[in-house]
Amino acid sequence: MINRREVRWRKADCASGNCVEVARLGDRYLVRDSKAPDGAVLSFSQAEWEAFVEGVKAGTFSFG
Repeated sequence: MINRREVRWRKADCASGNCVEVARLGDRYLVRDSKAPDGAVLSFSQAEWEAFVEGVKAGTFSFG
């Protein structure tokens, strides 16, 4: 269980209003919907997070 008071969230820059927030807690990367801060939190290992970031940089994903 994640103690949300221990987590420092950073909001991603976005123009559409559909933003996410990211935090690091120990060796995990956490992601949540900025419009639903008490909602679900996705948790990723460092390897999973790094693969996602590299995929974004490489244009692997289609947003929109």
